[in-house]
Formats: sequence, C-alpha cells, structure tokens
Amino acid sequence: MKIYKIAVIPGDGIGPEVTSSAVRVLETVGAKCGIEFEFTSCDAGGCAIDKYGKPLPEETLDVCRASDAVLLGAVGGPKWDAVEPSLRPERALLGLRAGLGLYSNLRPALMFKELSSASPLKNVEAIDILIVRELTGGIYFGKHGRSDSAEVLSDGSVKGVTAYDTEEYSVGEITRILREGFRYAQGRNKKLTLVDKANVLESSRLWREIAASLAPEYPDVALDYLYVDNCSMQLINRPSTFDVIVTSNMFGDILSDEAGMITGSIGMLPSASLGAPGTPGMYEPVHGSAPDIAGTGKANPLATILSASMLLRWSLGEVAASDMIEKAVRDTLADGFRTPDIIGDSEGCVAVDTEGMTAAVLQRI
Repeated sequence: MKIYKIAVIPGDGIGPEVTSSAVRVLETVGAKCGIEFEFTSCDAGGCAIDKYGKPLPEETLDVCRASDAVLLGAVGGPKWDAVEPSLRPERALLGLRAGLGLYSNLRPALMFKELSSASPLKNVEAIDILIVRELTGGIYFGKHGRSDSAEVLSDGSVKGVTAYDTEEYSVGEITRILREGFRYAQGRNKKLTLVDKANVLESSRLWREIAASLAPEYPDVALDYLYVDNCSMQLINRPSTFDVIVTSNMFGDILSDEAGMITGSIGMLPSASLGAPGTPGMYEPVHGSAPDIAGTGKANPLATILSASMLLRWSLGEVAASDMIEKAVRDTLADGFRTPDIIGDSEGCVAVDTEGMTAAVLQRI
C-alpha cells in the first residue's frame, strides 16, 4: 500500500471545518484505491500568532518541507487586524510560498451546470477557465516602506508621509510562469491570454516581450493580450471565451476571485500552489477564513474537497483517486445537495450544512 505524508494546516475561521471534511474524503478514497495517508496537523496564521507570537512557526515549515503535499484551510480574520503588518496572519501564506519555493498558482474557475442559477450572470454559457498566477514575485514581495517629505503639492498641501510598494519582476521569474501557462494551454483548448498593464507599467512590458519571444516554441497555442482592467470587464461580458489566463501575482489574486464568483460561488473554488518538480505542493480553497460563519455549519466544504482532488492529481499522481472525488462532487450536486452559498433559485434542492454536504460526497465515493 502506498503511504503519503500530508501536512494539514487547518488555520483560522472555517479552516478547521473544511479541512476536516477534506481529510475524511481523502481517507475514504484512499481506502478504495489502496492509498494510505499520514496526516500531520500544523499551526499557521492567526492561531499560530496566538500560540507562538508569529504567523508561521519554523516547526510548521519543517513539517511541510518533509511532506509530499500540504493541505491548507484558511488564515486570517478581523481578530488580528491590529497586529504589526509583518506579523499578520497572511504573512504565513507568503512565508509558506517562499519557504517551499511555490511560484505557480493554479486557480480553476469551472461552472458546474447544476449551479448556473447561482451565478450573478444571466444566461451564462459554460465557463471553464484556468488562471495561472505568478506567486512569489511582484508587488507582494517587492520593496516596501514609508518615508516622510516636506515637499508641497500643486494645491499647497504638504506631501507628508508616503507609503510605497514596488512591483518588480525578473526575466527568470516571468519566463518560468509563462512556460507553465503555455503548457497548461496545450493540454486544454490551446488558448493563452496574458493579462497585464503594459500601457502603464514597465514590468508588464517585459512580460509581453518575453511572451512574444516564447510563443514560437508553442505554435499550437494562440496567444493574446489583455490589459487587466479590460480583462475584468471581459470576464463578465464573455467568460466562456477564456481558456488559460497567465498573469502577475496581484492581478491574478484579484481576477481569480472575480472569475470564481461568476461561476456561482467562491465556496466552490480550489487552488494549487506548485514549485519545481519534487517539491511539495500546497492546496487550499480560494474562499478565505470567513470568520463570520465559523462554527455555524454554513461553510461549503466543496472547495477544500476539490483542492484535495487536485492534491492527488498534481502532487501524488493518483489520477484515478482524483477522478473519483470529482465525480462524487458532481453527483452530489446533480442530486440537488446545496449549502447556503449555492442554493440560488434551484428548485427541489436539498439544503444541507457543512456536515451534510461532506456526508453526501462520502456516500458517493
């Protein structure tokens, strides 16, 4: 029997609830596929600040590095809003990505036909978009700080304290993520859209130059470009025309949430953060910690369950087990089971809580 080591970071808010559901699903599918898991629970985020005074203990990073993959619930919440910026819960995510060398974030936005009524768009066609987001560069990792200036502005106001965050990308960082985008497009519908702000940003112009130089190596992929503001509009206007979107860290962060909402609910969206072959990938739902519904049973576990499916596929190579989970989720939706976020105007649906949705998926594996 194959044995895999999985680091589980439940995190904050609804994180512990949804990761518990995903672990149960992995255990069930593992029993059917001859796979065994060794789960090790670790602290990161707000709960780690409460226990250790920092968002990412070194012990957690050590466990993650020694694992085959990492399953993350969510981190953060208003409880820690007043914490020093360098110690905020979200710094745990940046630390995990940097510490594990995770530079490629995959965020699929898939419209399940059963949830079309939950989409804010009317008469929407099928949506199947993969957003490939650069994860360890750009403005989130650039130089930042504050300075003071006595300079006077044009209206006579004193400039005063100035805060700055620097967007910076190297050829190496851009090239490796663009190659990921081209490769994923080759395995899908062979269309790649680079989203940037090349009419304003020098860093975006470098992205375009490198994309144009790489395109001849992938003659089967149609490459086009969109400014990020236009892309945000076109995702609403013509979402079914997109295949793979590749973009920078900040733009990908924003666009993937938008793409997620138009598919029906952000509670349905998994994600994978990957690095070089042989390094453990990290898998998490896109929805965040949602502390306002923590403990109420309203959390949708499907995004985390689908993240576990991605974990099986991309880090462990257990494609049959991954397919089994995805089919169970589809069958559960087809049978009408709905958590509060995806009820929409569906008739004859079965309203369930977190446990009820988890049980329904488990019954269909």
